[in-house]
Amino acid sequence: MAEVFFRLAKSPLAMFGLAFILLLVFVAIFADVLAPYPFQKQNLMHSFETPSASFLLGTDEFGRDILSRLIYGARVSLQVGFIAVGIALVVGGMLGALSGYYGGWIDNAIMRVMDVLLSIPQTLLAIAIAAALGPGLFNLMIAVGISAVPTYARIVRGSVLSIRGMEFIEAAKAVGSSDTRIILRHIIPNSMAPIIVQSTLGVASAILNAAGLSFIGLGIQPPYPEWGAMLSGGRQYIRDYPHLTLYPGLAIMLTILALNFLGDGLRDALDPKLKR
Repeated sequence: MAEVFFRLAKSPLAMFGLAFILLLVFVAIFADVLAPYPFQKQNLMHSFETPSASFLLGTDEFGRDILSRLIYGARVSLQVGFIAVGIALVVGGMLGALSGYYGGWIDNAIMRVMDVLLSIPQTLLAIAIAAALGPGLFNLMIAVGISAVPTYARIVRGSVLSIRGMEFIEAAKAVGSSDTRIILRHIIPNSMAPIIVQSTLGVASAILNAAGLSFIGLGIQPPYPEWGAMLSGGRQYIRDYPHLTLYPGLAIMLTILALNFLGDGLRDALDPKLKR
């Protein structure tokens, strides 16, 4: 682990991504303390105010402080991103491990289903699932998570196929280890490098998909703040009050950029070919 972090620290972009994500996690955890106003507090006397000393990023059409809503929105976006990836990782990882380890008709059946799901664009699949389940935070996490399952299933399957014939797996079988123990204790831990990289990049995709679903009304519902919903709410005022969409858009862009920098850095740090 120390060696991986040492190689990761050699990349300034990866360290920027890590620092930004840690800052975002800190902001999300302590949103109640850091936000200058309650996210739902309305004051129509201060509607559409531009950035000032009282409202650092201005206010929206209801007089709500944009900075406070961005801070609370970080909590929602990170929650959706990490939990959705967790759902995809658990479900897709187990399916991929079973498929790669057993092969035969099990592999055929699981992978054909994954191929069908992969033929549908992930965002479109998430929209279809969210539309079927209805709007809301819980349904949003399920929709985004399920739509990413095929990606993780194929990655884990590929790793398992390259590992299952190795000597330590044969040794585990020789001493009588059960298939479940071999998969959970030997195969999955040795497949973690590509999974970690994909999970980091997957959080970025999950946040982006969640913002897109909220933008079209299938995600978080008012008055709860979410960056995509804030973009959607401010788009009709974009010509006269561009700050309503500027700051949520920057929050989404910087978060996705930081996660991609971190994912690229982890890919290089975990690549055994780059070890010296």
